Amino acid sequence: MNGKVYLVGAGPGDPELLTVKALRLLRTADVVLHDDLVSPEILKLISPTAEVQNVGKRCGSKAIRQEEINFLMVTRASCGSQVVRLKSGDPLIFGRAGEEMEALRRSNIEYEIVPGITSALGAAAAAGIPLTHRQESSTLVLTAGHRASGNADEDWGGFGASQSTLVIYMPGSGYREVSKRLADAGFAPETPCAIISRATTPQQQIHRTTVSDLIRSPKLASPTLLVVGEVVRFADHNLIENAVLSELRQKFETTFASALRARSL
Repeated sequence: MNGKVYLVGAGPGDPELLTVKALRLLRTADVVLHDDLVSPEILKLISPTAEVQNVGKRCGSKAIRQEEINFLMVTRASCGSQVVRLKSGDPLIFGRAGEEMEALRRSNIEYEIVPGITSALGAAAAAGIPLTHRQESSTLVLTAGHRASGNADEDWGGFGASQSTLVIYMPGSGYREVSKRLADAGFAPETPCAIISRATTPQQQIHRTTVSDLIRSPKLASPTLLVVGEVVRFADHNLIENAVLSELRQKFETTFASALRARSL
């Protein structure tokens, strides 16, 4: 008797942002196949009797191929298991859900999608940035800084001209290319940007800059998102200042600890 596969969104990181349905499924699943970016706090909510496997692909590393993930879902469900395919953010936004749904359909495996808060929404909320604003931007564009090999880069030209809010997933750590593409797309040099790292987690960091100064931005811990547009001017400055202070405090503590170790030697 066939089981069922649930493509579940884990949200941006904070376990309290899980949906009630996602939490119920984690507590009752027979098998959980999770992304590498799902936070440890969320993984702790999985039933202790469940079979749990990390099937994440991160920073270009391909320890497991997509075809293998598809095979795991199909074979476990074919044996009657209730399978949760746990994805960071939302399954339908840069989560490869389309490929996995096709594989499940070909094998006649029943599946259900359980949406989660996508990283763009979580990051914007964490920084107090309204992604749309009646006076500044009525268009929101979600795009990826890196696309699958063999696909040409998208033309961002229309986004700058229409004063859209542009949220770039996986922008990378070197922003020179992204800055050039934004300038070529018509975004003014002074257009505000925000880099948000590990949104909604205790390790969250926020760096505010502009299109022209983007190349001088610090390298923040992944996963990161880049928000571009006039709406960034409406960000909660207290949240950003607190994030900067937290970053400086972490750097000070690391430097102080290193100095103490050197002195003890």
